[in-house]
Amino acid sequence: MGAEGAVNIICRDAIKGAEDPDAERKRRVEDYREKFANPYKAAELGYIDDVIDPADTRPRLIQALRLLKTKRDVNPPKKHGNIPL
Repeated sequence: MGAEGAVNIICRDAIKGAEDPDAERKRRVEDYREKFANPYKAAELGYIDDVIDPADTRPRLIQALRLLKTKRDVNPPKKHGNIPL
């Protein structure tokens, strides 16, 4: 959901009660975008590990794929088989 839709739902009463509803909606949308609709706040709260600049995306992907190229997943041997049901 975008900032406009979220503000229309969350702040419905405050917008209706304002003298200038359009200005109040704009102010609330900008405040919402600043607080919640940016990756830096999510990184600060620990929801995401890192914010990658678009110019650095290709080198970061290449680095990650090179790291995973020789990785082999080794599962431990099964302890028990399936019994007939």
